[in-house]
Amino acid sequence: MTDVTASTVQDGPPQQDGGIPHPYHLVNPSPWPLLGAFAAGLLAVGAVLSMHGEGVWLLILGFVAVLAVMVGWWRDVIHESVVEKAHSAVTKLGMRYGMLFFIASEVMFFVAFFWAYFDAHLFVNEAQQYARVEATGGVWPPEGIKTFDPFHLPFLMTLVLLLSGCTVTWAHHAILEGKQDEAARALGITVLLGVVFSCLQAYEYAQAYFGFTDGIYASTFYMATGFHGLHVIIGTIFLAVCWWRCAQGHFTPKSHFGFEAAAWYWHFVDVVWLFLFVSVYWWGAGAH
Repeated sequence: MTDVTASTVQDGPPQQDGGIPHPYHLVNPSPWPLLGAFAAGLLAVGAVLSMHGEGVWLLILGFVAVLAVMVGWWRDVIHESVVEKAHSAVTKLGMRYGMLFFIASEVMFFVAFFWAYFDAHLFVNEAQQYARVEATGGVWPPEGIKTFDPFHLPFLMTLVLLLSGCTVTWAHHAILEGKQDEAARALGITVLLGVVFSCLQAYEYAQAYFGFTDGIYASTFYMATGFHGLHVIIGTIFLAVCWWRCAQGHFTPKSHFGFEAAAWYWHFVDVVWLFLFVSVYWWGAGAH
């Protein structure tokens, strides 16, 4: 018997006929992928309509629908893992690869925003981009734009996010040592820090001297930092679910991939913010 088969026999769920469990998790029929697609479409249509001053109710309905799908889908996955014990060693390996590929796709998502920002910054006075030169005055930041002091609120937000990376690592080590109460406490602090970061970013936006439509600097700034803020909110929800699961005793030193995925995602969010702080807030903060 191979190592893979042996680990599968030990970790996989027993079949009704008493045979060797299948090495992969054959998912039961589920309505969530289809419902999730409809909910996401509803949210997207509502968002577009709300930008034109109508359809706000559709945006709210789509948001609620997405949350409902998340709750239902996560509930089923938790049931598969904790109750049915359906996640074999091979299944968990596949999940790890899936999460890594997802984070890689998110990296490329932010590469597009950084590309737009650096292109506008480094080639602000390019002769062929006459419309850009006219709009920016040939300087960066463009004339009339008052940027944030990088070592004021942005620096505080950086400290909050880096501290949250420390607390989520603390939670990971606590889980590996079987200290569920300590892990739950560390996760609770991490979630709190995530909420604090989002509140600080909302306050920063409220104090901004420029709006989203005030030129290329404003649009690239809000696109990059705003989508990062959205990822912080998503990661905070992800970790909040893990905090609840940890309090319920779902994680063990040998089985806690749900938490690992959340921790990887959170560290990714941390790294993206460091790039944003250095390139957008610090390097791009020249004033006129």
